[in-house]
Formats: sequence, C-alpha cells, structure tokens
Amino acid sequence: MNAQTRKLLVKGPAGAIEVAVDAPEGPPRGLALVAHPHPLFGGTLDNKVAQTLARAWLQLGFLAVRPNFRGVGATAGAFDNGVGETADLLAVFDDFIPQVAQQAGLERETLPLALAGFSFGAAVAARCALALQQRGATLQHLTLVGTAVTRFDVPQIKPANAAPLAQRVLVLHGEQDDVVPLSGVLDWARPQQLPVVVFPGAGHFFHGLLLPLREWVCQWHGAQNP
Repeated sequence: MNAQTRKLLVKGPAGAIEVAVDAPEGPPRGLALVAHPHPLFGGTLDNKVAQTLARAWLQLGFLAVRPNFRGVGATAGAFDNGVGETADLLAVFDDFIPQVAQQAGLERETLPLALAGFSFGAAVAARCALALQQRGATLQHLTLVGTAVTRFDVPQIKPANAAPLAQRVLVLHGEQDDVVPLSGVLDWARPQQLPVVVFPGAGHFFHGLLLPLREWVCQWHGAQNP
C-alpha cells in the first residue's frame, strides 16, 4: 500500500497466513482487519477497495491488517468457501490483539476492534463478527462494501432478538453493481432495518469513487471513534 507496509506471516489453522500491516504514527487507537474479495476471481490483499478500507482505518489511527485468504500469495491452504477464511480472520485477531493492546496501553478486552470487507470479504467479515460475538468479544466497528449476499450465506447484522454484531455498522453498495445486485442487498437488509448507503452510478468495484468511499468510512466511524 505504501513504503511503510510490512508483510508478515501469522500462524493459522491451515498453516501460514500472509498479512500486510500498516501502522499509524504513534500508538495505535485500535486494530482493524480488512478482508479482500473472492480469491478464485483474482481477489488479493492488494485489491484497490481493500487498500482503500485499510487507508481509512489507518487515517483513523488504527493499525490496519490485510490478510491474504487461503491459497493466495504466501498463505497456505486452499479456498474453503468462507468457512476456513473466517477461522483465519479469527486467528489473525488472536495474533495481533495482545501486541496492539500493549502498544496502545490498553487491556486486551478494551482494545477497539474494527472489521471491514469487500464483496466475498464482506461476507467473511460478517461471519467473523458473529464468531467474535459468540466468543463474548465486543466489535466496535463493522464496514461491509459490495457484500456478496446473493452468493454466500451472510448472517444478520442486527437480528431481531439478539444484540447487533457491532456497535457501529456501515453498509455501502453501488447502485449499478452487476456482480451483487443492489436489490439483493436491500432484500437482506430490509428485515433487519439496516440502513444501506448507496453510491449512485457506482459499479461493484467503485471505479473512480475510491476517495469518496474512504471519506464515508472515515466520517461514519470517526464520529464515534474512541
């Protein structure tokens, strides 16, 4: 993403997980994980939308981590239809939370956590948010962009009879998305009374709109950033 980006290997359930790490100047205010799009269709941690989400969280003072999913780059394993990828995100959280909490001068339980994902990565991020909740962990921020609700099982973010999966949720989608139709996302969001921010004229990859995308993330989550 920039000259300061570090590439590391983290131990995961299926072997090594390659991650790109971008650190803010000074102690981090929290930890943000960013999930890239479908690995069988060219998705990697270098995807432009994934990089844009990481830049947003870096701008908000968070340490931003972008893992490569299984079978991509130096990450071990093979595509696992979102199941193994969710487990890998949890493993990355487990690896980074202690060190980032120490850098921030916070207890592990009070370190602000953020999850963001694009397309397939948004579906995996939502599953990871559910897994964190089931662990008893608190997720402060969840950002879902171009969420692949018509292609994968995506849990409800704000279920009727349970606590929401995150304290602050931002769902963004392109009006002219030809990969995941906007109507599908609205059908998923409607029963949850979950607002969706629609970018007029935007396609799935937000071509020409990455800067406004970053600004939306910064303004929405920054307004409530600890």
